Amino acid sequence: MEKVLLLIHTDNEGNLHKSMLETLTASIEAAGRLGDASLVAGVIGAGAETASGQLGGAGIKKVYTVSGDEFSVSRYSSDSAAVEAICRAAEADIVMAAGSSRLNRVLSGVAFRLDGRVDTHVTGFGDGEGLTVNRWFYRQRIIASVKRTERPWFISIDPGSFEPWSGSGEAVETCEVEVSLPDVPAVEVVGEKTPTSGEQTIKPDAEILLVAGAGWTKIQRDGALHAGEAEELIRDFLGKAQASLGGSKSMVDQASEGEAVISFMTHLNQIGQTGSTPRHRKGLATCCHGEEPHAVGWRFINERRAINLDPNCGWAQGKADVLYISDSFKVLKKVNELL
Repeated sequence: MEKVLLLIHTDNEGNLHKSMLETLTASIEAAGRLGDASLVAGVIGAGAETASGQLGGAGIKKVYTVSGDEFSVSRYSSDSAAVEAICRAAEADIVMAAGSSRLNRVLSGVAFRLDGRVDTHVTGFGDGEGLTVNRWFYRQRIIASVKRTERPWFISIDPGSFEPWSGSGEAVETCEVEVSLPDVPAVEVVGEKTPTSGEQTIKPDAEILLVAGAGWTKIQRDGALHAGEAEELIRDFLGKAQASLGGSKSMVDQASEGEAVISFMTHLNQIGQTGSTPRHRKGLATCCHGEEPHAVGWRFINERRAINLDPNCGWAQGKADVLYISDSFKVLKKVNELL
């Protein structure tokens, strides 16, 4: 009988992010596909034992926890040691890990130590008997179905791929795992840096993603630039709709070209060609066109809409669920009034 290990971590407040509960949903399905597999969990971080209470009712036999000041802050040496210790204690065959930056940076190293294999960017399961996963390659441009016989098999679940699990909160058995840490200095947080604009525009958990293209800062029909008005309209929409902001490559590159820009738009907002694939429920593309950025960057957006004056542009042809043939300035102004 194979054993499936759910591998997750707490946030800075000692809670489980939605992506952790999404990985729990995937782990339950994986255990079911393996037939008589048992399901256990491993939780790392501050308040790990308390957070494990959120896993009650999911059919988890046991929860292995690693907590303490050494594990409240993410660092490779302590996280890799914690993951290795949990995997050895659980004797896991399949490790279903949340695809967070904290876990993704250590999975390959731990898989090497345990003579296992790892697959990242997993977004679902394939058909057929046994456990087959669907994952993306080449900056998420190619999808493939993967099945492995090597064990342990580490599977990193991309956030937004499954519905978050919610249960009854039944009590689960917990076990604190002892971890031997290497003799390295502890990490101390001395401060935080924010984008130079001071505007928080990247919100992975937002319901809506607004993508702004370079058309916002180009000469409009009246022969004048309206970058200031564009910035005000976009900022107003982001605030009222609590939306996240994305940008096309041409838009984020304009700052280095000496052209008018949206002050709070940075390269961190770029989607598409960098392999960045947001997973918001709804998306609205404005003042941008072209098939590649949207086909690649928007594949996980559930409902895709666009505003464009040209009904024959590459984005309009089969890429958007709804297309508004209109001027983005007028549409967003009206939407902000309605909001």
